[in-house]
Amino acid sequence: MSGQEVVFALLGVVAVGSAILVVTTRRLVHAALWLVVSFGALAGGYLVLTAEFVAWVQVLIYVGAIVVLLLFGIMLTRAPIGESADLDSGNRWAAAAVAAATAAVLVTVVVMGFGDERMALEAGGGSAEALGASVFRTWVLPFEILSVLLLASLVGAIVLSRSDIRARPETRVRSEEREPERGDAGGEDGV
Repeated sequence: MSGQEVVFALLGVVAVGSAILVVTTRRLVHAALWLVVSFGALAGGYLVLTAEFVAWVQVLIYVGAIVVLLLFGIMLTRAPIGESADLDSGNRWAAAAVAAATAAVLVTVVVMGFGDERMALEAGGGSAEALGASVFRTWVLPFEILSVLLLASLVGAIVLSRSDIRARPETRVRSEEREPERGDAGGEDGV
């Protein structure tokens, strides 16, 4: 094994280990921080594969935007930061079984779909030109759908965090009818 393959394998171990910690930690903020480590190791893997542009996009978009959006969502929705009884429900073995079955299905589908085929590397396979042509020709619709999904999640987090948006107009009117205004006969002045 060359030095490049050893570094790639170590980065893979770090990415998988931190991804496991993302889903097994009991603290939500710690899960987000382990996600940063996992994304960083993945970006390092892209650097080892000489796909520098993809590595920096990984850092900017996923670490810089997605994780920050996740942390803002946690803060804006007033999610529990510490240990939570909801996260300690005791169904860990059932969740682990479902995760293992899902991973087995995904690995089986990928192996059956690609088999022994090797990807032919074109000249400049990790270049920005090849990636841009792929994104804006082949993958433009999924790319745009993902951007709309992220926008919808951001708007949803804002709506969930604001109490004045969630209140119904009928309840506001009823509560205003019950409370006397200052200066009314039933107010503080009483005159």
